[in-house]
Amino acid sequence: MSEQASTTLQPDVKPTTKHAPMWNVVLLDDDDHTYDYVIEMLMDLFAHSAELAYQMAVEVDETGRVIVETTVLERAEFKREQIVHYGADWRLERSAGSMRAVLEAVT
Repeated sequence: MSEQASTTLQPDVKPTTKHAPMWNVVLLDDDDHTYDYVIEMLMDLFAHSAELAYQMAVEVDETGRVIVETTVLERAEFKREQIVHYGADWRLERSAGSMRAVLEAVT
């Protein structure tokens, strides 16, 4: 067998990195929580600055929803659970429980 026949040329194969799908944690508005509650919760659970938490509180109030974090599914599920178990707003007598949050796949 000739040397040329025994050598197989391989095309340049570049490894590809697969990234985990990302998810948005979306906080939903209601009338049973104050701005102070929302700001406090976002600072506590997400370590957002007071300024960013305030901006998000305004957005959820005005639009009915705000993306509070974009992350991988496991963390998104954990953060959503933290929101829905954060508890009632002690500032409002009518507040019976936590706020709601949903997950949305980033497309």
